[in-house]
Amino acid sequence: MILPGSAVRVTNTQDTYYTFQGLVQRVSDGKAAVLFEGGNWDKLVTFRLSELEEVDTTAGKKKK
Repeated sequence: MILPGSAVRVTNTQDTYYTFQGLVQRVSDGKAAVLFEGGNWDKLVTFRLSELEEVDTTAGKKKK
Protein backbone atom coordinates (compact mmCIF):
# COMPACT_ATOMS: atom_id res chain seq x y z
CA MET A 1 0.00 0.00 0.00
CA ILE A 2 1.43 3.35 -1.02
CA LEU A 3 1.10 6.00 1.68
CA PRO A 4 2.75 9.37 2.31
CA GLY A 5 6.36 8.74 3.33
CA SER A 6 6.67 5.57 1.23
CA ALA A 7 9.68 5.15 -1.02
CA VAL A 8 8.52 4.37 -4.56
CA ARG A 9 9.92 3.66 -8.03
CA VAL A 10 8.31 4.71 -11.34
CA THR A 11 7.38 1.63 -13.41
CA ASN A 12 5.86 3.28 -16.50
CA THR A 13 8.38 2.63 -19.31
CA GLN A 14 6.94 5.51 -21.37
CA ASP A 15 7.63 8.09 -18.63
CA THR A 16 10.65 10.38 -18.41
CA TYR A 17 11.07 9.37 -14.76
CA TYR A 18 11.11 5.60 -15.46
CA THR A 19 13.13 3.79 -12.72
CA PHE A 20 13.58 7.01 -10.69
CA GLN A 21 13.00 6.58 -6.95
CA GLY A 22 11.37 9.18 -4.74
CA LEU A 23 9.27 9.78 -1.63
CA VAL A 24 5.48 10.05 -1.69
CA GLN A 25 4.34 13.40 -0.29
CA ARG A 26 0.57 12.99 -0.67
CA VAL A 27 -2.02 10.59 -2.10
CA SER A 28 -5.37 11.73 -3.48
CA ASP A 29 -7.92 10.51 -6.06
CA GLY A 30 -5.80 7.55 -7.21
CA LYS A 31 -2.71 9.70 -7.74
CA ALA A 32 0.44 10.29 -5.72
CA ALA A 33 2.73 13.32 -5.58
CA VAL A 34 6.31 12.03 -5.53
CA LEU A 35 9.31 14.12 -4.49
CA PHE A 36 12.55 13.44 -6.34
CA GLU A 37 15.76 14.83 -4.85
CA GLY A 38 19.08 14.71 -6.57
CA GLY A 39 22.25 16.75 -6.54
CA ASN A 40 21.23 20.35 -6.91
CA TRP A 41 17.53 19.85 -7.79
CA ASP A 42 14.23 18.80 -6.21
CA LYS A 43 11.12 18.03 -8.23
CA LEU A 44 7.55 17.15 -7.22
CA VAL A 45 5.72 15.10 -9.88
CA THR A 46 2.24 13.52 -9.84
CA PHE A 47 1.73 9.91 -11.00
CA ARG A 48 -1.18 7.46 -11.09
CA LEU A 49 -0.78 4.84 -8.37
CA SER A 50 -0.64 2.13 -11.06
CA GLU A 51 2.60 3.68 -12.37
CA LEU A 52 4.41 3.26 -9.05
CA GLU A 53 5.78 0.40 -6.96
CA GLU A 54 6.99 0.46 -3.39
CA VAL A 55 10.72 0.13 -2.81
CA ASP A 56 12.05 -2.00 0.05
CA THR A 57 14.37 0.45 1.80
CA THR A 58 15.62 -2.22 4.22
CA ALA A 59 17.01 -4.52 1.49
CA GLY A 60 20.76 -4.92 1.63
CA LYS A 61 21.20 -3.67 5.19
CA LYS A 62 23.00 -5.94 7.62
CA LYS A 63 21.51 -6.58 11.04
CA LYS A 64 23.77 -6.28 14.07
